[in-house]
Amino acid sequence: QVQLVESGGGLVQAGGSLRLSCAASGRTFSIYVMGWFRQAPGKEREFVAAIRWSDGNTYAADSVKGRFTISRDNVKNTWYLQMNSLKPEDTAIYYCAGRRAAGLTTTRESFDTWGQGTQVTVSS
Repeated sequence: QVQLVESGGGLVQAGGSLRLSCAASGRTFSIYVMGWFRQAPGKEREFVAAIRWSDGNTYAADSVKGRFTISRDNVKNTWYLQMNSLKPEDTAIYYCAGRRAAGLTTTRESFDTWGQGTQVTVSS
């Protein structure tokens, strides 16, 4: 079993920055890809970014490219989402997720383990 715990959400003004963290514990060796998803009220959960544990390759949704950066700390078993130039439309619950396969993917069904979510609210 792998447990994921997010932190770092909060309220920020448009144009501001936040950094989300996702700490993994348990059988972390089974996780090959780490990702971030978000879900706004009344909307489907959508892919934000992903990173492969072994080589650091990343992929991000077009809506956040150039503003959000995903990274990892192998020693701490933690990955991060640095969010800059935040917009009101980035307001959502952000979830970290782990995948037990090495291919980078954007589909939520491909991720096996999920955190509880952290709220990010961007005011205009």
